Amino acid sequence: MENLTISDAPQQPGSAPPPGARGPPQGPPQLPPQMFTTAAQLLDLTDKKLMVVLRDGRKLIGVLRSWDQFANLVLQSTTERIFAFKPGTDPSAPEGYYADISHGIFLVRGENVLLLGEIDLDKDDDPPPGFEPADLELVKRLADEKKAQDKAKDKKRLQKLATMGFEGENLGEIVF
Repeated sequence: MENLTISDAPQQPGSAPPPGARGPPQGPPQLPPQMFTTAAQLLDLTDKKLMVVLRDGRKLIGVLRSWDQFANLVLQSTTERIFAFKPGTDPSAPEGYYADISHGIFLVRGENVLLLGEIDLDKDDDPPPGFEPADLELVKRLADEKKAQDKAKDKKRLQKLATMGFEGENLGEIVF
């Protein structure tokens, strides 16, 4: 057993132990910082332009300025991008419109983040493939109509499942 004092320097990895010292065997090498799967992974994304997809479907684009251990994010120069498909387009080759809403500084609670990724600044000014910029009111109206259609379709599907004996989340609200 080694007799160490508080003034002894810690042993450097890879250096040989002092002669005659027996210590515990060295464990496996430590993971590099890029292997973290916690909020610490956000360190590499700080001060970079990101797209954040929220659980409610909104898509935010902004510069990550700060974050905490719960992955709460502070985005600067944030814009919300709304997408809407052109009526009667083929789902296999979607075409549509998009519009941006400026929000400035935006605080996102970490539990609402579904997906985030860094934006390639070389392609940042290019419109998304298959989409063209349009008036905000038109895009909002088309997106709201699509959302209402999807909600009605889900309601019918859940009602049919309820008649077959299946129970789903929030089924009581939909059936009654």
